[in-house]
Amino acid sequence: MSEEVTAPHKKSARPRRGEELELRITALAQGGRGIARTPEGFVVFIGGGLPGDVVRARVGKAKRSYAEASLIELVEPSPERIPDTCIHGGEPCPGAAWQGLPYERQLEHKAEQVADALVRLGGFDAAEIETKSEPIVEAVEQWRYRNKLEYSFGAPTAQDAPALGFHARGRWDEVVDVDDCKLASEANNAARNAVREWAAAEAVPAFDTASGAGVLKNLIVREGRRTGQIQTRLVTTEAEIPRPPVDLHTIVAAQSSGTDGPTGALGAEYLSERLGDLDLRVSPTAFLQTNTETAERLYAVAREYGALGQGERLFDLYCGIGTIGLSMAADAGEVWGIESVPEAIVDAEANADLNGITNAHFHAADARLGIRPLIEEAGKPDVVVIDPPRAGLSAKIVRRVLECEAERIVYVSCNPTTMAPNARQMVEAGYTLTRVRPVDMFPQTPHIECVALLERQGG
Repeated sequence: MSEEVTAPHKKSARPRRGEELELRITALAQGGRGIARTPEGFVVFIGGGLPGDVVRARVGKAKRSYAEASLIELVEPSPERIPDTCIHGGEPCPGAAWQGLPYERQLEHKAEQVADALVRLGGFDAAEIETKSEPIVEAVEQWRYRNKLEYSFGAPTAQDAPALGFHARGRWDEVVDVDDCKLASEANNAARNAVREWAAAEAVPAFDTASGAGVLKNLIVREGRRTGQIQTRLVTTEAEIPRPPVDLHTIVAAQSSGTDGPTGALGAEYLSERLGDLDLRVSPTAFLQTNTETAERLYAVAREYGALGQGERLFDLYCGIGTIGLSMAADAGEVWGIESVPEAIVDAEANADLNGITNAHFHAADARLGIRPLIEEAGKPDVVVIDPPRAGLSAKIVRRVLECEAERIVYVSCNPTTMAPNARQMVEAGYTLTRVRPVDMFPQTPHIECVALLERQGG
């Protein structure tokens, strides 16, 4: 498993803020940062470093038992390092922090991090987790897999076009121009570049955070991987801008007081996509798994773990636009989904109609407040599937889930560090953690998803 980070046994010299250190990285922490130790044994977390690298790093925060540092120079690369594939402005793509690791090693580290979270943060026995952990599911594609990317506008480049790309590592005020991001498809890259050309031709300036001048803030490019549809969404100030070309299928959003919303659209109002056997419509701000092809594998694991029978009732919590519940509807007697975003529920209902699914029902409700009324309306479920945000479930929501008294709970997690303590709470309430399977939705990054199955004892 990943190296467990603890304070040194003996008193060690704590590095000072701003101090530069030359260290060898020995392991990877949760979240993907490298772990190194000073000669005195003090732990230092270093972003951008990989196991085996010797790096020069500058200390930022220095706490009692560890320090955080930023990489300045790769002094000696790890023997395992492979050349970077995605580079912007002479720097590795900030969205592909692990691209220097061979893919097989990425998978090993990700599987270890899921198990490590369950042991250290969930309090499970390491030997028990080893027997219940199943082989990681590989991504369908290692590159050009993202169906959505968000770009930032920045100061003009030498060609007088606004920069359009990603923030430089550790810099909120500097945007690195991007021509070809290898995480995005050719179509996504072409759409982004066309928006930059339009902004340059029409002299529409980027927004400057420091001065408050300018117009263009962000660009979101979304792609229907199976339909070929491209949707671009501009986030701007409330200034008037020239009409973008219709072939950009642009939705313009004016941002005011920290909120934004569509103010006009060219082309289709919704993005169309096909995921597995489902035809989907996706509203501009609705959540859809960013890796369409591997999401099919993720949902197949959820269906397998759910093991629904034709007469069984499924609760789909945090259902979004209905993708998981609808993908399991053919195996269930009935599906009931709840989601706090009303616009997503509108999509979920439309997607049920679009696919001729009549045994699925959706309600706009917060999980904390909506589970009890749902039980009163539908009855207790046989299976609960949960796909929460990265923060996981609060203790109160876990109690509401337990009130369902479902035979099986399928936990789809994008953050094992919050799933692990949630699983511990469920085990303490009478469930058994029986299976865990990591799924690599995001190659070249430290992010890992997993599906866990908890079964009710005596069920």
